[in-house]
Amino acid sequence: MTGTPPTFTFRPVDPLTDAELLHSWVTHPKAAFWMMQDARLEDVERAYMEIAADEHHHALLGLAGDGTPAFLMERYDPAHRELAGLYEPRPGDVGMHFLTPATDTPVHGFTRSVITAVLRHLFEDPAVRRVVVEPDVRNTAVHALNAAVGFVPEREIDKPEKRALLSFCTRAQFEKAVTA
Repeated sequence: MTGTPPTFTFRPVDPLTDAELLHSWVTHPKAAFWMMQDARLEDVERAYMEIAADEHHHALLGLAGDGTPAFLMERYDPAHRELAGLYEPRPGDVGMHFLTPATDTPVHGFTRSVITAVLRHLFEDPAVRRVVVEPDVRNTAVHALNAAVGFVPEREIDKPEKRALLSFCTRAQFEKAVTA
């Protein structure tokens, strides 16, 4: 990406008003690793209503400078969701998912700008010491992105829905990766 990287802001997902947009993103063939390919609009509404009601899981939309929704981010407490019982959580651990929607006009470096913004947003919280991710082992594109922002794979784990690559990124690893 040439020039200044885009600046993003974040706002909570509104499960009812954002469901149609999210449905178009999560059911697109390029979002296969999101595992919602066959979801109906009502399924997406329900899923994000459940997240909105969950004190350990939060969904946010990343907004471009003009306020247009640009990506989806989820933040969760890995001691209570997703990874509960699959690894030994440490104080300050936060789990993360992100999704950039498919587009007919891709912008080189956009997804890397998104993951950088997501991690910067997470590390703005001084309580966050380490970000934890568990992408599908087959998702090599996201493994490369994760490595580019400082994630270090630890091991493969079996989750009910997939075989995942458990990876971690500390604040220091992130800063070193993005300032190198």
